[in-house]
Amino acid sequence: MMVTGQEHDDAFARLALAIDKASSVPVSVQLRGALEYGIASGDIAPGTRLPSVRGLAGRLGMSPVTVSHVYAALQEAGHVEGRVGAGTFVADGGVSHQHAARLREIRRRIDELVRLGGEAGLSRAELAYRISAAAEPRRVRLLMLGTFHDATEAYAREIRPHLRADDVILARTTEELAKEVPQDVDLVVTPRTLRAEAEAHFPSIPVVGLTLIPNEATRVALATIPPQAQVVAVSYFPNFLPVMRAGIMRFAPHVTRVTGAVRLDEGLADLLAGADVVIHSTGAEYLRRDLRPDQTVIEYRHTPDSHAIETDLLPAIDACRGRHRQREEQTQ
Repeated sequence: MMVTGQEHDDAFARLALAIDKASSVPVSVQLRGALEYGIASGDIAPGTRLPSVRGLAGRLGMSPVTVSHVYAALQEAGHVEGRVGAGTFVADGGVSHQHAARLREIRRRIDELVRLGGEAGLSRAELAYRISAAAEPRRVRLLMLGTFHDATEAYAREIRPHLRADDVILARTTEELAKEVPQDVDLVVTPRTLRAEAEAHFPSIPVVGLTLIPNEATRVALATIPPQAQVVAVSYFPNFLPVMRAGIMRFAPHVTRVTGAVRLDEGLADLLAGADVVIHSTGAEYLRRDLRPDQTVIEYRHTPDSHAIETDLLPAIDACRGRHRQREEQTQ
């Protein structure tokens, strides 16, 4: 998927507008959250060159030291990488390049296999049968790891159609891991923002960090907000507030009045009382109890990006099947 320079500029413009200096959340936390979740949601694509430290600081009216510290934290978490003399870029993990290289190697080996089969007197039909028998799929056990149970279950349901019938996908939150760690897991799948935490929990198991995008219901709901509505966006986590605001501006550009808040902010009750539309992140559903029937309520939810499933997850699953096959061959 090609992302144009204009789309990059638009993404950074939305994130810049999402920084609210009047918020109770420190601007450094807002900036890191905006960039981190912008990367995780795909709004800032892999390979994107971030603005220079001084450039972004000037654009946001922040200290270059603050922006530099945020970039350093993102690099330490593996979200971005610095290239000497070139700048700071969103990390892509080399997944697409690795996948293309694997496909080239597979084609080379198929050609070699056809040649060897011919020398052994095997017809192409018999060779194809032998390959099919040898490539019988092995069951894979996946763990979908998230922050909130309902959202994590929803991510697992989105992934399920891409798996084989006998594959297993479990859904667990990071909090649930403290009580019980699932056994015999072949692959851990998690939002990109939780990848470092997942790798710490499962140091010997491959981890795939998926890009998330607002789900269809969220996008449709945002598009139907009346232009003059007074909108309040409430985030469960402080660093998620900027991406909520950026997403609202992206999918509801016609809305002019959006106030951001965090669930524990003082004065939140008054903000909610004056809102026509309340948008809350997953985890803040309890706010609905105190809202009026005439107020519109939207839950801001994500779903795994289908492109990320194709390019990141499925190759990782195939690699798991290959490891199963190798272990079986070694025990025969």
